[in-house]
Amino acid sequence: MAYSPMIARSPDEGHRAATPLELFFDLCFVVAIAQCGSRLVHAVAEGHPLTGVIGYFFVFFGVWWAWMNFTWFASAYDCDDVPYRIATLVQIAGVLVYAAGVTRASDDNDWTVAVIGYLIMRVALTAQWLRAAAGESGPARRAALTYAAGLVVCQAGWVALLFAPGDLMRWLFLVVAAAELLVPVVAERGHQTPWHAHHIVERYGLFTIIVLGETIAASTVAVKSALDEHEALGELLPIAAGGLLIVFAAWWIYFAVPMHQRLSSNREAIPWGYGHLLIFASGAAIGAGIEVAVEHAVGKAHISQAAANAAVTVPSALFLLMVWLLHSRYFKRGVAEQLTLPVSALVILACTWAGPYAVLYAGLAATATIAVGLTLAGRGARPDHVVL
Repeated sequence: MAYSPMIARSPDEGHRAATPLELFFDLCFVVAIAQCGSRLVHAVAEGHPLTGVIGYFFVFFGVWWAWMNFTWFASAYDCDDVPYRIATLVQIAGVLVYAAGVTRASDDNDWTVAVIGYLIMRVALTAQWLRAAAGESGPARRAALTYAAGLVVCQAGWVALLFAPGDLMRWLFLVVAAAELLVPVVAERGHQTPWHAHHIVERYGLFTIIVLGETIAASTVAVKSALDEHEALGELLPIAAGGLLIVFAAWWIYFAVPMHQRLSSNREAIPWGYGHLLIFASGAAIGAGIEVAVEHAVGKAHISQAAANAAVTVPSALFLLMVWLLHSRYFKRGVAEQLTLPVSALVILACTWAGPYAVLYAGLAATATIAVGLTLAGRGARPDHVVL
């Protein structure tokens, strides 16, 4: 692959799709997401849901933000030459180091390995922004340099966090995380980087499939456990079936609207992109919840039936609510269509108290949501009007 200058890609470029390198980059995040989910399963199954959820949010934020940084940069400046590929390789190495530190960060509040992984990623990404700045001028150059400076300052904050007292570390984490979120807002004030709307929506959709894949894996674990634990077959198979219905409904509902038609500027894109933290985190947490429900069914989780059910129903309901908030409500017509997903989220939450068949009932409720949405959208709808 020949070397080429890093120049901005056109936001109006036709047939823009995810590259094989981007797909490979996403694949490396599977490990990190699985590590986050495993710690959540362990904490909830041991009766420490609040501690588990807080730890899960912190470590998942790191995974999500690392992916975000790469994705939006690539949408604007992916030149796919040798230096770019090598920089991406370095970022992948950082992701794997970060994943190796998830257990210590979540269980022991020891962020040393995770921060080292982040440092590796940030060195490469900072170099990418500096390279982009070298090929730009005026406001575009200032935006790229602001990104590079923001990365350096925030990374210094993460390193300094390692020396903070243990009881203050998680509060200071929120401060540094807020600073991270402000970097794009500040950098893009005078110039919008030329991200590609269709490309960005596709990239987010691909990552959604990855996090939902964790639920497929969990359902597979449930089926395997059902085969190994014959005495619990009646309890495990409904969990497996319900989990599969939930994840399929989540996929269907997420991809029901052409979101790229709405993303025209940072005014829409930044809240939409940031809001996906909860979509991604809840999507992956559904899989963790399935595993908790399985462990409870075979007597390995030290929690109540309702708590085990909530491990599935709460993230499932949050996923549907966030998809409605960020996606679907902009394409809906009438009160009935607008209420479909919020009401479905409430019904799924109510399944928490449905006993050992709660996951199956939640899956059926999610499936019914699709049927209701299609029925409402089909009443006098235009041919291109498909909304859930």
